[in-house]
Amino acid sequence: MPIQPTPELQQRLGRLEFLARQAVEGFITGMHMSPFHGFSVEFAEHRLHNPGESTKHLDWKLYARTDKMFVKRYEEETNLRCQLVLDVSSSMAYPDGVTLDDDRMSKLKFSVLASAALLELFRRQRDAVGLSLFAEELDLQTRARSSRAHHRMLLDKLEGLLAPPAGPRPTSAIEALHQIAEATPRRSLILVFSDLLDRSEDPEALVSALQHLRHNKHEVVVFHLLEAETEVDFAFPDRPTRFVDLESGEELKLHPQEVREAYVDRMAVLRKTLANKCGAHGIDWVDVDVAQGVQAVLTGYLTKRAKLF
Repeated sequence: MPIQPTPELQQRLGRLEFLARQAVEGFITGMHMSPFHGFSVEFAEHRLHNPGESTKHLDWKLYARTDKMFVKRYEEETNLRCQLVLDVSSSMAYPDGVTLDDDRMSKLKFSVLASAALLELFRRQRDAVGLSLFAEELDLQTRARSSRAHHRMLLDKLEGLLAPPAGPRPTSAIEALHQIAEATPRRSLILVFSDLLDRSEDPEALVSALQHLRHNKHEVVVFHLLEAETEVDFAFPDRPTRFVDLESGEELKLHPQEVREAYVDRMAVLRKTLANKCGAHGIDWVDVDVAQGVQAVLTGYLTKRAKLF
C-alpha cells in the first residue's frame, strides 16, 4: 500500500527535499548525460556490427580473436540499482550540535544531504535506490526500488538521522559491510559514506570488507568523510584542551601542540593506506572535507565521473 505522508512528515520532507533539489540543480546544470546512466545494464549476447554504427559497444577482445566486429547487446531491467550506505555511528556526529537548518556541517549531516541529493538525481532518472545504515551492526537494509512512495520513505529515514542521538554508538564497519555484501545480491552501485574510524583499527580487514562488495560485482564508491581542519590537520588552539571520544565517552586532557605531529603523521598514513588499497581493488575513493559542503564535493565528483563515459 502506498505511504500517505502526514502533514508533519510533509513539512520535514519539504525542507530536506528543497535542499536536495537545490544541490541537484547545481551539479547537473550543463551535464548532457547522467554520470551513472546505464550502469546496471547486463550483457545478453553478441550481434554483427552494422557499417556506420557507433563503435561504443564493440567487443574488442572478440575482434582480436576473430577479426570480425561484434556489438555487445544488453538486457536492461532498470537504468541503475544503487545502494546508499551510511555510517550512523557516534563519530559521524562530529562536529556535534549541527542541525539541518544551520550553516555548519557534520559528517552525518553531509551524508544525509548528499544521499538526499543523489536520491533526487536517481528519482529523475527513474532509477532504483536502497538504503543501508550501520554502526555496531547493520541497522537497516532496504531493497532498491524506484517508486515515489519508496523515495519518500528513504527521505524520512534520512531526515530522522539528524535527531539527537540516544547514546554513544561505536563503529563496526567491517562486519556491517560484509552483511551488506551478502544482503545485496544483484549487481549495484554501492555508495559508502563513512569516516571509516573502525574500532578494530585494522585497515586490511576494512579493505577486505569493501573488496567483498567488489567480489560480488558491485561498483563501489567510498566517500571518506572527515572534518579536515581538526581531524586531518589537528588545528586546535594551542592551549590545554579536553577531548571526548564520541563513541566511548572517554575523556583525555592534553595540549594539542604536544601530539599534533604524531597525530597528523598517523592520520596521513591511515588515509593513504586505505586509498591505495582501495584503488588497487578497483574501489573508487573520494577524500571529502565536509566543510566544503555537499554541492561542491558532488559537483566535482560527478563532473569527473561523467568524463569517463
